Parts: sequence; structure tokens; C-alpha cells
Amino acid sequence: MSREPIKLAELNQLDHAGFVAICGPLFEHSPWIADRTFVQAPFVSRDHLLSALLDTMHAATPQEKLDLIQAHPDLGGKLARERKLTESSTAEQAAAGIDRATPEMFDMLENLNQAYRERFGFPFIICARENSLGDILLSFGPRLSNSEAMEIRTALFQIGKIAKYRLFDAIDE
Repeated sequence: MSREPIKLAELNQLDHAGFVAICGPLFEHSPWIADRTFVQAPFVSRDHLLSALLDTMHAATPQEKLDLIQAHPDLGGKLARERKLTESSTAEQAAAGIDRATPEMFDMLENLNQAYRERFGFPFIICARENSLGDILLSFGPRLSNSEAMEIRTALFQIGKIAKYRLFDAIDE
């Protein structure tokens, strides 16, 4: 990310809008999580903040959870090719090597994304920072055989991992 991390003590002093400006982007296009978590400040550690944010995510309605999942882009999808991803998503997909995929790998990824969306109705989510492109491609098969409920739980777990990395990039102790 391009901005310098803010100290946790400084974050704890921010007003509601300032807090949401820093913590809102931790969850892809879903600032409502930071908005609802603000009332729990001050936070004693980044782990405490992360826990509070994840509690807010898990306390959301089923529709809000689906909306959060839907807010994520397809890996190597149209938005990535058109360079319309958030700065964080761009860096995360690059960390996995998606931006350097061969045309054949992009085609495979596109076909897998499409099969996944057809099966579940939402995008495949995986913490790209923890996986290579090869690992990601191999992950589709087992996950396509999961139930929808299992995939919603898996997507939220992966979103939690993504948020943790983003939080540790944005906030210092």
C-alpha cells in the first residue's frame, strides 16, 4: 500500500469518519464493518482490533455476508485485466503471480471462476498472499465439491485472512 501505516494509538484517537477511512478498506468495498466496529474503540492491539472487526463481520445478516463476498473481484478477472481493482486487490493478486499468468493460465482461471460462480453464485475467494497461482488453480477443484454453506464459511474465513494482512499493512502497534 502506498500510505505509511498509522500507529494504533493514533487510530484510537480518530473520529468516526477517520476510523472508517483507515479501517473501511480492510474489507473489500464494505466500510460498514469498520463503521459498526468503531464504537468498540479504543483497541489495545492490532489483534484486538482484528478480532472486533471479524466479530462484526460474523454478526452480520446472511445477506450482508453474501454482499461482502460479492464485493470481491474474480481472481484475474475482467476488473484485473482492465486495471480497475482496488490498490490492495491489485497487490494481492500480483503477490500470487496472477498478473504474470500465461494466456493459457488466464483462460483456465476464467473457466474455473465461471464454473465456481455458476455453482455458488458468488466469486471464489482465497487469500492470494498465502498462495501461488498454481496453488489457487488447484484449490478450485476441492472447493467446487463443497456445499454452498461450506463455501460461504470458507469465503468468510479467507476474507478474514485478507483483512488481517491489510490491517497489518495499514496499522502499526
